[in-house]
Amino acid sequence: MSTKKDTTPLPKIDLAGLRFAVVAAEWNSNITDALLDGALKRFAQAGVPEDAIDVFRVPGTVELTYAAAYLIERVRGYAGIIVLGCVIRGETSHYDYVCQSVTQGVTMLNARAMVPVIFGVLTTENEQQALDRAGGKLGNKGAEAAECAIKMCDFNKKSNEKLENTFRFQ
Repeated sequence: MSTKKDTTPLPKIDLAGLRFAVVAAEWNSNITDALLDGALKRFAQAGVPEDAIDVFRVPGTVELTYAAAYLIERVRGYAGIIVLGCVIRGETSHYDYVCQSVTQGVTMLNARAMVPVIFGVLTTENEQQALDRAGGKLGNKGAEAAECAIKMCDFNKKSNEKLENTFRFQ
């Protein structure tokens, strides 16, 4: 099931030549696969060619930060990176550590302002809440992450143009 937000047309954004990376955790793959599917469908709706999107897998949610940092530092060339994961609360405090780790890691990468890293990690109390957000009654947060990545690329383009015009010597 998709929601209106998942299929609403994006504003006209020039995506020519832009490359995106999507990193999905293997843990809770029934959820992360659905998030990935939503992201790829939203990119397609926006006109991003399949060959402009690289998909990577990592074992778990904590590894998402490393993968995004690696892609920024070593691979380069991505206009946006999406990290997709799913953490479901269990009986131990592990949930808190994983959520805190990935949230702080992605925040740190974004504060460096090299490439927007879009947080597509579900942190839920139970599996049903995750399913509801991975294509269920609450839409697909993977699709929303793809839309966010596209809009952040548009932000970067427009802000760079503004800076160039503002600081141009005459």
